[in-house]
Amino acid sequence: MFKKILIANRGEIACRVIKTAKKLGIATVAVYSDADRDAMHVRMADEAVHIGPSPSAQSYIVIDRIIEAIRKTGADAVHPGYGFLSENAAFAQALEKEGVAFIGPPVGAIQAMGDKITSKKLAAEAGVSTVPGHMDLIADADEAVKISGSIGYPVMIKASAGGGGKGMRIAWNDQEAREGFQSSKNEAKNSFGDDRIFIEKFVTEPRHIEIQVLGDKHGNTLYLGERECSIQRRNQKVIEEAPSPFLDAATRKAMGEQAVALSKAVGYHSAGTVEFIVDGNRNFYFLEMNTRLQVEHPVTELVTGLDLVEQMIRVAAGERLSFGQADIKLNGWAIESRLYAEDPYRNFLPSIGRLTRYRPPAEGANDGTVTRNDTGVFEGGEISMYYDPMIAKLCTWGPDRLTAVEAMAEALDRFEVEGIGHNLPFLSAVMQQQRFRDGRLTTAYIAEEFADGFHGVTPDDASARKLAAIAVSINQVQQERASQISGTIGNHRRIVGNDWVVNLADMDFPLTSGASADGAYVRFEDGTSASIAGDWTPGRTLATFNIDNQPMSVKVDLTGTAIRLRWRGIDVIARVRSPRVAELAKLMPKKLPPDTSKMLLCPMPGVITSVSVKAGDTVEAGQSLAIVEAMKMENILRAEKRATVKRVAVAAGASLAVDELIMEFE
Repeated sequence: MFKKILIANRGEIACRVIKTAKKLGIATVAVYSDADRDAMHVRMADEAVHIGPSPSAQSYIVIDRIIEAIRKTGADAVHPGYGFLSENAAFAQALEKEGVAFIGPPVGAIQAMGDKITSKKLAAEAGVSTVPGHMDLIADADEAVKISGSIGYPVMIKASAGGGGKGMRIAWNDQEAREGFQSSKNEAKNSFGDDRIFIEKFVTEPRHIEIQVLGDKHGNTLYLGERECSIQRRNQKVIEEAPSPFLDAATRKAMGEQAVALSKAVGYHSAGTVEFIVDGNRNFYFLEMNTRLQVEHPVTELVTGLDLVEQMIRVAAGERLSFGQADIKLNGWAIESRLYAEDPYRNFLPSIGRLTRYRPPAEGANDGTVTRNDTGVFEGGEISMYYDPMIAKLCTWGPDRLTAVEAMAEALDRFEVEGIGHNLPFLSAVMQQQRFRDGRLTTAYIAEEFADGFHGVTPDDASARKLAAIAVSINQVQQERASQISGTIGNHRRIVGNDWVVNLADMDFPLTSGASADGAYVRFEDGTSASIAGDWTPGRTLATFNIDNQPMSVKVDLTGTAIRLRWRGIDVIARVRSPRVAELAKLMPKKLPPDTSKMLLCPMPGVITSVSVKAGDTVEAGQSLAIVEAMKMENILRAEKRATVKRVAVAAGASLAVDELIMEFE
């Protein structure tokens, strides 16, 4: 067994590998860039080596820097995680030359399967059904447009060395093919150091289902079931689960056996994933093979009971697999929600900054379910613009799918993240959707269910009444506290009333509150009532309330005289007033937002990579105005309507904050 493992990665996956290495008694080495000097993976490792500036192209994907760190620390093995150098054959060859073990597949398998073009050709030669496309390299945008037209729109433009949604675009016409080709090349070069591009037919309404494979160096290769990864945004997975709610046993077996056959054809060992597109009739088509650990591997671990990182280490050390295909049983159901530093209210644009509050739900078993949180951040840490926006991977397990979904909904309720924009309310909203609960998933799920973007969840009457009751309960605590304080100052103690009007989500709820044997009660104007008990005290930002014996974990923030409540994707401001004050409040004028219709504001913190227009230019609707890059993704900013440019406030290379002015229009 190895004595010291260097993890050639960062963030949550580096932390994940360190945990297993420590369990096995193996020393660990972290590498870090300038931006990651105080990162969690650096704190967790036994040793840490600085490898360069913040951009990954100058640190994490520079092979010579990693080799220097290996020599400096005497590591005898390297785990690459995923992304960066994990599927780089030159890196594996460099390690082999150094006499250092690569905790991953052989170089030949990386070359055959890690390159998406080569892997599709090999799959086709092996008789595997593949998606139609142009598997040769594409020289320029003109050729990309020509090929796209011959294949037939829509098409998928993809980086040959790509993964994780980077270097990938869907084009529905010639203009999008031309722009998508260049953006994909730029992202691929920045993310992988390889800007080769290919094009394939985009299959509409598909499911994305992948098979986890595991092989040793002695010819034993197994499949560990499947993962449903259909809920994606910008071709990046958001929610995954194992098993798939769509597959039957026969299809699972057929896909698994095909994945194993393909793996054996290239002499594969270690953990890997064979990805398929599956249509509504359970016909499946080979998409690609990822010769590395997947981001979503925890759900497979939860349903199989295996530690895939441990298995990768043991295989790399030459050990045989200690189990066979017949020993692989899928137990229960697991869900993974990827928590991203992306603001769902701004079309999921990246958000950077400091985590002023980061409190994940408690991990471990509870009431027949399991909660797990893989993360690489901590409260007070900073989310950088240089890397992927992932904050954490929250996973839950249950004996069946709906139990796992309910456990996830509760875990999301109890996950506190403040200081940056994040997609937690969006994840909570998905957990409540009937379509998701029914398992009716496709890769178009988000586009179809949130066609106009995400604007939060509007509470229905039942939810609004629960939140109104909670607001009154919080107000009661505040009023009683104020009453006790005022009673110590003078001889007259404040009298706390029982009649209130709660304004919440543009609805008014006149009600009466009072004490009861179980804690308290509220009675609404229409005669309905509810019992309520809670553990909120001033200063608490997360509280548990029981309404008619149904528990609710609610995030609470006091904003002046208002109470902000967040629960299940709902984010509302509640105002608890006396009937007279509520009556007067209706007479107050509403403050209008500022007019920014003649401005182009930066939608996210990032770097302006190009500006396409100048003062005096007339632009048309849909025309590209500028490109801003953040977290390794390029975002084209387009004109919303015909207008004349009055002033351009920035130039290429400028670093902007969110809502900073880019240009003005006449």
